[in-house]
Amino acid sequence: MSSEVDVSQLTFEQLTKVRAYLKKLIDNGGSDLHVKANAVIRARIQGKIVQFSGGVLSPSDALTFAKELLKGRFAEFVEKKELDLVYPYDERNRFRVNVFFQMDGISAVFRVIPVKIPSFAELKLPEVLKTFTQKERGLVLVTGVTGSGKSTTLATLINEINLTQRKHIITIEDPIEFVHKDRGCIINQRSVGQDTLSFGMALRAALREDPDIILVGEMRDKETINLALHAADTGHLVFSTLHTIDAKETINRIIAQFPTEEQNRVRLSVAGVIQGIISQRLVPTIDGGRRAALEVLVRTPTVEKLIMENRDYEIRDTIEKGREHYKSQSFDQALLELYDNGVISKERALENATSSADLELKMSGLTSGGISETSVNANAKSYTEDDDIFQLK
Repeated sequence: MSSEVDVSQLTFEQLTKVRAYLKKLIDNGGSDLHVKANAVIRARIQGKIVQFSGGVLSPSDALTFAKELLKGRFAEFVEKKELDLVYPYDERNRFRVNVFFQMDGISAVFRVIPVKIPSFAELKLPEVLKTFTQKERGLVLVTGVTGSGKSTTLATLINEINLTQRKHIITIEDPIEFVHKDRGCIINQRSVGQDTLSFGMALRAALREDPDIILVGEMRDKETINLALHAADTGHLVFSTLHTIDAKETINRIIAQFPTEEQNRVRLSVAGVIQGIISQRLVPTIDGGRRAALEVLVRTPTVEKLIMENRDYEIRDTIEKGREHYKSQSFDQALLELYDNGVISKERALENATSSADLELKMSGLTSGGISETSVNANAKSYTEDDDIFQLK
């Protein structure tokens, strides 16, 4: 396959067709468009995959589409076999795109990026999250599986700082999704591949660029984790994400990235810098939308001690017991509140619960206080909806 593209020879016919499907996606309030060789065009609407096109996209047309979309970056795509980019549809609509090779040819997934950054009130986020934006140093993590809304929550946290404080913020992302304009803060946004070669290089450089706050799009390897911990320990407030389902798994995942002989050092480092862990799952609501159910770990002397002493299995119970005083909450507490307020059904609450048996007892009024520790890991759910955008009602 030739990797050279003569743009002057392109008709952009295939890209024009895909743009029509993107318009349909926008009009229907969808989140993702799936373009695949040897398949029909499909979209994700309210978390469900639906068929958009009647005809099958041939491998040759898919190849032409990739050339029309990527133009000068097509050679890079052929070399790497996959590529991330942001596609501006118009002034109001942008898409995060991943193009990749697969068995039948080329595929691409377009994900909606809202231009407007939602507020705390619009996302109905717990007020305790605002306290994380007011910290002077430390590490705040937003976690969840792909499509759980991590990017949206992070953007809202950064926007809150931008509107209320006077700081220098550096973001390192792959790619840049939400665009922040300077308000009270100076915000430098760097895209991996375009503005820097790697998360590690950009993070190392950031420490010499007078930042108050650093956002690392994802702590995806040992080097990035090490640098993020170092930045948090040296007087910076660091925000980042991990693909983990709750606070306990998040701590374990970070530590497991390192060799056995280094894990105690890393555990002490995490205990010393962690300010909060926000873990989220998107849950279908009764009115047809979706709402984020959030587990929120807040740094306390007890939490720090549990992490240092490798007693991660006690974290969920500590989160629940700290709800009244520290405003922390477990998934099951968040789900129970959404159920009690008539936002989600009992069935949806139990489907997404960490311990469905304990939650059902709470719903029946048969227990009091925090949800019991029974089978902490039993019934643990990983939320797999492929939508990074909250559907606001």
